[in-house]
Amino acid sequence: MTSSTAVKPEQQGSLLGTLVIIPWANESASDSDGQVTPFLLVCSRGDGRDGPEAGSEALRAELKKAGLSVGGGVSDLTRETRSSISLLVEAEQAVLSLPFLHVQCPVSQQWQQAAYESGTAYLICATRPWPEAVQGKAVGAEQLRAFVSDEQLVPTSARCLLPVRRVRV
Repeated sequence: MTSSTAVKPEQQGSLLGTLVIIPWANESASDSDGQVTPFLLVCSRGDGRDGPEAGSEALRAELKKAGLSVGGGVSDLTRETRSSISLLVEAEQAVLSLPFLHVQCPVSQQWQQAAYESGTAYLICATRPWPEAVQGKAVGAEQLRAFVSDEQLVPTSARCLLPVRRVRV
């Protein structure tokens, strides 16, 4: 299970509705060394002021303005020198910044360690609403797997590989 973090509609002041951020990590079946991959999922609950369809279109527009394409391949932002998207990981917290969103969410020690070891994390921004994802309620592994493995996720999502930044002392 993993926890979710949400940004409330009144904080957004837009059509997006509540945006839920869910971190998870998984071991790749193809990796013989048991490497763990950290992921972040951003999706709307579909509760924006003009309904789920308007919220999906608003999120699609925001992602496009941020330079991400919905339905395309995985954008590798580790090669970008100036990106409007960043991820800071420190003290079991992930701070995700996009032009339309700035959120801090707790991550597990395993997630943080995997992010540090690889120096990257995968970000999936789903424009398809997920009303079942509720702030403060645990998301079960099967429920998460069903959402992220649905065949409609890829064509309705922006996906990218982000460099993991750390606080320098």
